Amino acid sequence: MVQGSEGASPDRLDADVLIIGGGMAGMTLACALAGAGVEVAVIDRERPAAKVAPDYDGRASAIAYASAMALKGIGVWPLLEPHASPIADIRVADGHPMRGISPLFLHYDHRDVGSEPFGYIIENRYIRVALHAFAGGLPKLTLLAPVTVTALTRDSHQVEARLADRRRVRAKLAVAADGRFSRIRRDADIPVTSLRYRQTAIVCTVRHERAHNGVAVELFLPGGPFAMLPMTENRSNVVWSERADLAPAYLALDDDAFLDELKSRFGDWLGAIALTGPRFSYPLGVLHAARYTALRLALIGDAAHAIHPIAGQGLNLGLRDVAALAELIVDSRRLGLDPAGPRVLARYERWRRFDNMLLTAVTDGLNRLFSNDIGPLRLARDIGLAGVNRVPPLKRFLMRHAMGVVGDLPRLVRGEAL
Repeated sequence: MVQGSEGASPDRLDADVLIIGGGMAGMTLACALAGAGVEVAVIDRERPAAKVAPDYDGRASAIAYASAMALKGIGVWPLLEPHASPIADIRVADGHPMRGISPLFLHYDHRDVGSEPFGYIIENRYIRVALHAFAGGLPKLTLLAPVTVTALTRDSHQVEARLADRRRVRAKLAVAADGRFSRIRRDADIPVTSLRYRQTAIVCTVRHERAHNGVAVELFLPGGPFAMLPMTENRSNVVWSERADLAPAYLALDDDAFLDELKSRFGDWLGAIALTGPRFSYPLGVLHAARYTALRLALIGDAAHAIHPIAGQGLNLGLRDVAALAELIVDSRRLGLDPAGPRVLARYERWRRFDNMLLTAVTDGLNRLFSNDIGPLRLARDIGLAGVNRVPPLKRFLMRHAMGVVGDLPRLVRGEAL
């Protein structure tokens, strides 16, 4: 149920869980909890219709196999499947726009670890469309949008959000899902470690004359990684990380000149390419919160951590946050316990912190190692990629890690119901 702010009365809404932020992580958590019988209120400052418009977000997300299992367990996958392009192979190589691609590379084949794909590429717009459509059928989910939180108070018994339209929402637990610049995190005095990379992500979608056959390619170029992600309808989503001082000039090119630059990096393995929509750009950085919890508060997704897109794992980390927190909330309620009790929140922090910190460090290190054109480093990393390619046990472990099936997994990620 969606309630707008126009003409709203100063009524009070009571819920079990209050989620602030209606992005992909926040709405997924809301759908998971409401589907399990938890009363959920979501507050979002943007209109739902604006968030699903084609010009809102040009990105596509890599949904790892484990994340797809979680979305299946929640029930939203049937709405996503028509827009999901399986990732059958992953190829990683060093390259240069002028010198071409190194003959030393790393190749992952999903058949080496089973019959399932590594994951799927889905346009962010369709993920939002599916989540909002699914949420509309959940009577225990109330979406308040567009409206902002003017104050959030927390005490030993409850949380209360005061909204700009004078309504109030009370709940046992508040969840901050309001992004990397989270106001809720800041107001809770949770510090962050953050760094702005000297890179900008240029994102666009191209159509090509040859089939990609589910192959995802990541080239490590001097300015940053250049990813080609297989999409439906013979298209690929391009995520081109470039030096921040050079990116504006590339973005200012007309379509023909921009395509020429793309082709010099994209290569001709898929034949002729053509732009299918606008170009987008996003500044890149890394962020990690010092704590994921406070009194009756939990952080998920980008409010807790944001990483470089070099491995396509950003949303997957957020979805694993969702699966873990949803499981703990549902289990505590079934036992008659406080879902925002100190033990519940401490368990959530312990469960998610190592996984998130590890991948944050790995992606940061990979970006630093590969985003340069230093000869000795280039040789060392090429030899490293080729070396991993020749060690099957290590390759299989890394492939399973990319699929999200390594570690202490929540029930949803294991394919089980909440």
